[in-house]
This record gives sequence, C-alpha cells and structure tokens, in this order.
Amino acid sequence: MSNIISFIQGIIVNVTIVAWVIFFLTWVIGWAIRGLPIPFMRIKRTGERFIEDAVWAAFWLAMGTTVFALIAYIANTFYQPLPAPPTI
Repeated sequence: MSNIISFIQGIIVNVTIVAWVIFFLTWVIGWAIRGLPIPFMRIKRTGERFIEDAVWAAFWLAMGTTVFALIAYIANTFYQPLPAPPTI
C-alpha cells in the first residue's frame, strides 16, 4: 500500500511541476507579446489574454495542490497497515 501511495504522490509532484512550468512559460510569452513595439492592438490583446489565463491557471494550480496535499496528509494520518493474516 505504501508503494501505491508513493507512486501517486510522485505522479502528483511531476504533474504539478509540469503545470507550473507551463504557467510560467505562458506568463512570459504573454508579457513578451503585450510589450512588443507593434501598432497591432489585436496582438497585444492576445498577450493580455495569455497573462490573464496564466494568472487564473496559477490560482487553480495553487488550489489543486492544496487539495492534493490535504488528501495526502489525511491518507497518511489515518493509514494503518493491515494486520498479519492469522495462522492456523
């Protein structure tokens, strides 16, 4: 059972790291597009949308990470190993 818990925690950590990297990349691209010295407002608005979406993604990542950490804490707190099988 401990092996399954560590496997799930490893998956959660890896997915969270990838999601934060994608957030940071999107945020940087959004600011780069928004700050371009071009006269096309449509492109600059696209950068603003990237920034707004990245901020919302960061919020939900933080919420999801908190929920997963809480679930892992509760599972580790109440987990008790199975007793040994009875011998005859």
